[in-house]
Amino acid sequence: MQLQTSAKDQLRAFVSRIERLEEEKAALSADLREVYAEAKGTGFDVKALRKVISLRKLDENKRREEDAVLTTYLHALGMDTDAAESEAA
Repeated sequence: MQLQTSAKDQLRAFVSRIERLEEEKAALSADLREVYAEAKGTGFDVKALRKVISLRKLDENKRREEDAVLTTYLHALGMDTDAAESEAA
């Protein structure tokens, strides 16, 4: 299968753009690792910090929906802290 010259040029351009973006993505990933390491060094829990970042990406309705489902599951498994405190009283 032979590609026309214009198709070859387009392909090269796409490959070049993708490679450049992959390099930028790698640099950003390294920057993020550094920030998380800095936060950890300051005493912050990185796992919790990642969860906060994840939750902030969601719109408020989606976040509330996920929280409601999680609360329901925890309650069903007897892991709901409010239910455990009520039963202890």
